[in-house]
Amino acid sequence: MNNSFRNKIHEQSKENLSDDRHKKSDRTLIVFNRKTPLYFYFFEQVRYITGSIYILIETPSSRNLPIYSNICIPISSHPNTNYRPKKRKKNPPTVYLTTIILIMGLLSLEDTIKEKLKDRKNAHFMLVDGMSKLLTEKVKNCQSLDFQVSGVKWRLVIRLSRGRKDHLSFVLEITDEKCTGSTWDVKFNFKIGIVPQTGPDYCFVLVGHQNEKKRSQGLANFISHTDLKERFLVNDKAGFYAEISDVQPNFPVTRIPRTMGTAERFKLIEFSPKNSRFTWKITQFSSFDGEEHSSYEFTVGPRRWKLVMYPKGNGDGKGNSLSLYLFASDYVTNGPKGGTLAIYKLRVLDQLNRNHCETECRYWFPYNPVNQMDSLWGRPKFLPLEELHKSSRGFLVNDQIYIGVEISIVSTTEYL
Repeated sequence: MNNSFRNKIHEQSKENLSDDRHKKSDRTLIVFNRKTPLYFYFFEQVRYITGSIYILIETPSSRNLPIYSNICIPISSHPNTNYRPKKRKKNPPTVYLTTIILIMGLLSLEDTIKEKLKDRKNAHFMLVDGMSKLLTEKVKNCQSLDFQVSGVKWRLVIRLSRGRKDHLSFVLEITDEKCTGSTWDVKFNFKIGIVPQTGPDYCFVLVGHQNEKKRSQGLANFISHTDLKERFLVNDKAGFYAEISDVQPNFPVTRIPRTMGTAERFKLIEFSPKNSRFTWKITQFSSFDGEEHSSYEFTVGPRRWKLVMYPKGNGDGKGNSLSLYLFASDYVTNGPKGGTLAIYKLRVLDQLNRNHCETECRYWFPYNPVNQMDSLWGRPKFLPLEELHKSSRGFLVNDQIYIGVEISIVSTTEYL
C-alpha cells in the first residue's frame, strides 16, 4: 500500500469514527484485492466482478462488525487497479475498498456472548477455553456452574458421545436440591446451541420432561468434531448455551425474575510436572497411629490440595491395602466456588528401582464445606500391604516412604 493510498484511508477513518451513520448501516459494499486473505465464511454473499476484485456484501447478521469496516475509499482511487464503476443515468453505485483491519476487527467470542446476554434472559452460556483437551479421552467432559431459571437450578454438560466417538453430546441437567425423592417432576421447553462468530446459531429446540428416572436431557450426537473445528472453534474456544422457557414444576418454587442471561468461562489448564508435582516424605512409617493421616496443603490452579493416606486401608482396602486419596480444599481465587475437574496421578515411589506404583485418576471435585468427603477421591486399594512391606520392591526403606501426586490438568471457572 503506497503512502498516498494509506493517507486517504487514514483521513476516511477519522471521518467515519465520528459519523454515526456508519454504525446504523445494514449493508456495506466491501472490496478486497485478490492478494488479500478473504475469509469468506465471515460473510453470507460473495459476488465476483473482475479478474482481480471481489465484492463482499455485509448482511444484517454481520452487524457485530465494528465500525472499522467502514474505513474505506472509492475503488477508483486505488493506484493498483483500472476498475471504474460504469456510468448510469440514476444513482450510480459507489464501490469501496476496505483494509484487512475488517477481518482483524471482528468481535471476540467473549464479546459476542456478552451481547447476546441482553436479549436472552433465560439463557446460560458456557465459553469452553481448551476444546482440544475436551475432545480427548483423557478429559471426556465438562460441566457448567449451577444456574437458576424460573426457580429451578440447572447445569450444562458437554461430553464425548458414548455412541459415536467423533461427536460431542450436549445435555441439560436439573441439580435443584428440591428435586429429591420419587415424586418430583418438571416440564419445560429448551434450546441448546453453539454461539457462532457471525451468522445464525447452530441450535436445536426440544421439549423437556425430567424426573427422578430422567434427570438430564439433550442430544447424544449434538455435533461432530469436524463441524465444531471448521465452523465454531476460535482460538481453541467454543461457546455453548441453553435457553429454558415454560418451566412447570410440580412443587412450589420461588421464581426470581432475570433481567439478562448469565455466562461463564470454563478453562482447562495443563501444568508441567515441575509446577504440579508434590511429594510427601514420611519417616517412622511403622509408628503411625490412627487410621488417617494428611499431608501439608499445596496449591495448584484455583484451589489448595492435600494427600490423605490410610496406612492400613479404609473401605474395600481396609486391612489389606494402603489407601491413598487427593483432597480438594479451599479456593485461592475470588471466582465462583463450583466444581473443579482434576486429572492427576497418585504414586508411591520405588526408592530402589524407580519402578513406582502409580495410577491415574480423573474426578470432579465439588466445593462442599458441609460434607468434605465429597471432595476426596482416590483408591481404597491403592497398594497391597504385602507389596508395600516387600523389601525388594523398595517402597518402604529404613521405615521411610515417599508418597506423591502429579496434577496434569485442572479446570477454572469465572463469570463473564
